[in-house]
Amino acid sequence: MAFQQDTLSVVIGGTGGIGRAVAEALRARPGRVEAVGRAEGVDIAQPDTVSAFFARLGPVDHVVVTAGSQAPGGHFTDVHPAAAKAAFDIKFWGSLAVAREAARAIRPGGTLTLTSGFVARRTVPGTYVKAAMNAAIEAVAKVLARELAPLRVNVVSPGLTDTTAYRDMAPEARAAMLARAAATLPAGRHGRPEDIAQAYLFAIDNPFVTGSVIDVEGGALIN
Repeated sequence: MAFQQDTLSVVIGGTGGIGRAVAEALRARPGRVEAVGRAEGVDIAQPDTVSAFFARLGPVDHVVVTAGSQAPGGHFTDVHPAAAKAAFDIKFWGSLAVAREAARAIRPGGTLTLTSGFVARRTVPGTYVKAAMNAAIEAVAKVLARELAPLRVNVVSPGLTDTTAYRDMAPEARAAMLARAAATLPAGRHGRPEDIAQAYLFAIDNPFVTGSVIDVEGGALIN
């Protein structure tokens, strides 16, 4: 689908980090971009807010979901089940709440692109919650690509990216983490939001891509 002046793209989670980079890249094209999050009253953990948002918008062309990246970390026995369930309610069930509304709203030729993360397929101790919910998103997206066809459904799976998701880390610890990535990843650096944004554009632009997981992780999966 070529971008026209009436093309409407939606980025849920588009006010910060990777989502904001996606929204900025889309704004360089013809059409309108709605970048929203909780501050705009769209909380993917609250399906009613998602339904109300899409009802106000009407038909759309492209929907991207980047919200809900936070999850409790730590050893399996140390993570309280309630915290794990809360993370699932936001990212996994929230993404599906958006998908449900998007399936009704997206015009023919449009796309739905979800977000997972490289720990879905790379074993990293202390990340079982993220691993589980990201793997679940990837599995369900493939089912959606069949059930919702010809609507194209894909997933972008980022690696370590310097975003506000790490804002609660001490500055020294964050810098050390990013430096380790740059020193050990085959790509020779950590990810930046604008790097990851290009993968969403690929999923949107290529009419022969659906049911795919697009890895943008600097080589972490082969490291």
